Amino acid sequence: MVQMHENIVGIDASILMHPTTWKASGHVDAFNDPLIDNKDSKKRYRADVLIEDYCAKIETKIEKEVKKAAKRFGEAFNKEEFLTTNARVLGYQEKINTILNRLGKSLENEDLADVKKLIEELEIADPLTGSKNWTDVKQFNLMFGTQLGASADSAMKVYLRPETAQGIFVNFLNVQKTGRMKIPFGIAQTGKAFRNEIVARQFIFRMREFEQMEMQFFVKPGTQQEWYQKWKETRLKWHLSLGMGADNYRFHDHEKLAHYADAAADIEFKFPFGFKELEGIHSRTDFDLKAHEEFSGKKLQYFDHEENKNYVPYVVETSIGLDRMFLAVFSNSLQEEELENGTTRTVLKIPSVLAPTKAAILPLVKKDGLPDVARKIVEDLKWDFNVSYDEKDAVGRRYRRQDAAGTPFCITVDHDTLQDNTVTIRHRDTMEQKRVNVQDLKKIIFEEVAVKSWLMKM
Repeated sequence: MVQMHENIVGIDASILMHPTTWKASGHVDAFNDPLIDNKDSKKRYRADVLIEDYCAKIETKIEKEVKKAAKRFGEAFNKEEFLTTNARVLGYQEKINTILNRLGKSLENEDLADVKKLIEELEIADPLTGSKNWTDVKQFNLMFGTQLGASADSAMKVYLRPETAQGIFVNFLNVQKTGRMKIPFGIAQTGKAFRNEIVARQFIFRMREFEQMEMQFFVKPGTQQEWYQKWKETRLKWHLSLGMGADNYRFHDHEKLAHYADAAADIEFKFPFGFKELEGIHSRTDFDLKAHEEFSGKKLQYFDHEENKNYVPYVVETSIGLDRMFLAVFSNSLQEEELENGTTRTVLKIPSVLAPTKAAILPLVKKDGLPDVARKIVEDLKWDFNVSYDEKDAVGRRYRRQDAAGTPFCITVDHDTLQDNTVTIRHRDTMEQKRVNVQDLKKIIFEEVAVKSWLMKM
């Protein structure tokens, strides 16, 4: 996002900012989740997530119908036609749309009583106990507060940032002027964010301390919808480039828009627990910069030389959770494969560009000078790639270890290497093995694992 775009720059903003920052952004008043308690289990849940999980179960029924039809019709099966014509599927989809539309309107109107009523009408039960004995729905602010000062009497209440975006907005003019940036341009950063999640769950999908990657793209007012569509397409294309399957991604357009947005969509990924948000693309209008202008008394405007006037830019945001991205890749890549000889192997088919170790160098035996040759290969390759050396156990066992760790290549040094300077290189995904010259290893590995090789294919 930064290195490959001339008009996007990176910053590292503060985690602790002046508390008025969060008043201006709306987080103090509006950054809430609707929570509901079960009176019997004493467990607390997000009311909207309970309803969304109910809809996810209906989606699972749709998937089962698709699988049954695909098995029945074979190669003649047309998934798109089936989804738009099958009466049972259409009924399921209509039910989902009706529920989510009502939920969206209730949350937008802050009608929490109707959210509870919807949970009761759908007969949603506590996932742990099956109890349907619910309290009223209440709003809960998600920000972590702390004290700044030498004593309790004089301390000022501050917040750990719940997102990285506001650090970009308050630095907008600094970056624009020092970087001599022209509209349209973006400011991006990767950093920690903190949310007081009462229901942190689903492994690392929802956490209280997490890493965000965000980019705010500043555009001329009136062009925001064009850029919103462009960034939706660009970001989805990036996700698809990882090769995890187009069926695992979908757009979810928001029914309920945040107080700052005129359009918003999520790129959802099919996690083991269903389709969930992976990245958000939002058209934030000029809300943020205008709000910070108002609360700070400082102008945050751009002088457009072409139009010879000042204006507050509109903003299109892309925001992705780095931890969720890791979970998406990891959960999709970890596979159990049944092999032709009846055995199974655990393999982490992580995209090679993301693999922590790019190649493992394995001497066939721990004698006859083979470890010395293998160590020389390690010494040569480690300047360009993260590589490992393994000489313990039979070579087949070592292959399995590297498969499970997601290492794209295993390079085996054997007795023929001493004669002709060739090695056996084995590819993780196909288990194909071929003989190559030691001098060609760097080129072979680079073509598979380099960021350039990956991005050039997009």
